[in-house]
Amino acid sequence: MKALAVVFETKEVVSVRTVEVPEPTDRDVVIELEYSWISIGTESSFFRGERISGEVPYTEGGPWPFPHVPGYQKVGRVISAGAEVTHVKAGDRVFASVSKVDGMYFDFGGHINPSVTDGSQVWKLSEDGPEPLAYSGTVLTQVGYNCGMRPPVTAGDIAVVIGDGLVGQWAAQTLAHRGAQVYLLGHREERLKLALAGGYAIPLNGHNSDPVQVLESENKQLAIVIDTVGSLETFRKLQPLMKHDSHLVSAGYLGEAGLIDIQKLREQEITLHTPSGWSAERMAATIAAIGEGWLTTEQLITHRFPATDAAEAWELITAPKSPCLGVILDWRQV
Repeated sequence: MKALAVVFETKEVVSVRTVEVPEPTDRDVVIELEYSWISIGTESSFFRGERISGEVPYTEGGPWPFPHVPGYQKVGRVISAGAEVTHVKAGDRVFASVSKVDGMYFDFGGHINPSVTDGSQVWKLSEDGPEPLAYSGTVLTQVGYNCGMRPPVTAGDIAVVIGDGLVGQWAAQTLAHRGAQVYLLGHREERLKLALAGGYAIPLNGHNSDPVQVLESENKQLAIVIDTVGSLETFRKLQPLMKHDSHLVSAGYLGEAGLIDIQKLREQEITLHTPSGWSAERMAATIAAIGEGWLTTEQLITHRFPATDAAEAWELITAPKSPCLGVILDWRQV
């Protein structure tokens, strides 16, 4: 069976071409895509050849993870569902994560149309409520949701989220929904303004001031720090402001630099959380939160491209000082 896919051919080389996908089994759902959402952080890391799997960095002399189909999230309509699939049927609008592909370094990928996807990685969407576009980044949205749900929250707790990207925005939304007072620490004024306009976080711009000094001057004691970008250096600067029995959530990719001094955490009884990946339960909860309207996604979309222009999308994503945040591939007219 043939499909059209975005392919990372080798390091920093992308194409859109026909690929082979397995014939669907009784467990599979075949989906005609409407939109797929590029996960800039994860996909860029693979694009640059920094990883060979989700948490395994590339090392010199190791396997080179190309070619492969990047991505892991999209929405569309079910074309057909196998005999063992009972929760969706032809015509349903769905969200799907990874799908099957042949002839690539990995036997799975995201940006593939039509997509042959195991039924366990397909969630039915309501025809009411938000537009399907709002759900097209649900795996990544779930990462932010997971970060924000990990630590206990008492109303009024002070939380700092490191990173003004998508995961940081959604972690901040989740903490704010749970009653925390959230500070979003980043370097991109246009992204920080989104959090302020959304009413879920107070911006801390690391370019304009020293965020630690700002928090110290306001006598803030931190109950929660969430690192979405993999910056232990920033965490260490914030650690003296953290209360006894506070919480660190580490979700950013650290490669081989993720060394934590447990003894220094123990001095303050800081609990370390290390969320990764997704689960069916968290995906369902994230979809529900988007439907309820408190976890918002569409205002974070900055760019849309026809799927056939994926190379152009990646040229913009990798440009110096790229303006991209949420980047969508539109498959409706392919």
